[in-house]
Amino acid sequence: MARLTLILGGVRSGKSRLAEEMAAAAPSVTYLATALAGDPEMAERIARHRQRRSPDWRTVEEPWNVVSAVTEHLGNGCVVLECLTLWLTNLMLGLPQRPAREHADILAEVDGLIGAAQAGSGRLIVVSNEIGCGVIPANDLGRRFVDVLGEANQKLAIAADEVFACWAGIPHRLK
Repeated sequence: MARLTLILGGVRSGKSRLAEEMAAAAPSVTYLATALAGDPEMAERIARHRQRRSPDWRTVEEPWNVVSAVTEHLGNGCVVLECLTLWLTNLMLGLPQRPAREHADILAEVDGLIGAAQAGSGRLIVVSNEIGCGVIPANDLGRRFVDVLGEANQKLAIAADEVFACWAGIPHRLK
């Protein structure tokens, strides 16, 4: 069974940096990136993340088939999944060549991710946003998204060996 670590936090909370620091201790790291550069600002964010990573790390860009990618690379050491939030966004919104997924289907993918960690070896570090501290979104899509991400975070937290929350760059161990 792989060691599963969940790191939660808001935007610019230090969660990615914590994940990278934890992974740096592993002999082999695969950075599993789920972001899609849909606009210039997002492309710049992705570029900054790339620059921060060790050149010795393997980067796999996979916005859809995350469970398969984790299954493939987990036995090689440590996998950093950056990030659950964007992966679930991709699944929920879809694209013309990828149909949008429903709530139950998305949570089934999260169950598959947990199963991959339980069947694998090494370490899986999952980075996710904690967005449940804000107001209830004003539209249906926003409400459905915070619901599915909140449930996904809970599933992962229950299954995880350790859970951290980051606020203002300071990690707090929850589990």
